[in-house]
Amino acid sequence: MQHASPETWHGTTILCVRKDNRVVIAGDGQVSMGQTIVKSNAKKLRRLGNGTVIAGFAGATADALTLFERLEAKLEQHPGQLPRACVELAKDWRTDRYLRRLEAMMIVADREVSLVLTGTGDVLEPEAGIMGIGSGGNYALAAARALLDTPLDAEAIVRRALDIAADICVYTNRNVTVEKL
Repeated sequence: MQHASPETWHGTTILCVRKDNRVVIAGDGQVSMGQTIVKSNAKKLRRLGNGTVIAGFAGATADALTLFERLEAKLEQHPGQLPRACVELAKDWRTDRYLRRLEAMMIVADREVSLVLTGTGDVLEPEAGIMGIGSGGNYALAAARALLDTPLDAEAIVRRALDIAADICVYTNRNVTVEKL
């Protein structure tokens, strides 16, 4: 097997949809290195904050797990305050020499708010309650936006949107994991 640089590792589509007082995050299971699928059933979603927060990641797995641990600690310091915990994590991520090297993005949500966190210090709340990250994130985002005004519920929207993304993005598969609040 050839060694690949980090730029050749691909794989993930994470989508969050908020509709009718429900929030759902879903992610596919594919991890690819170059032209090879390394794993098809990776779990990229977690529950945090004693189950009150759901989160998904795109990027390097070890980096994302480090960020999940850090966010969990921030949620313990600021219980029930997801936006504040995320801003505090983003500050650390941007200023800490070790954390600055982490290559991942996260979507996090609780019953009140959904946010995207990036290594550049961004904490963004999406328009219309929909956001996507990862290699197939834009495809899934576009599909979910098109489906938002249909009678489908949030879970059905994320499942259908990820299915559409898998039709378009070679780094997205149909092995989907779903978390909902």
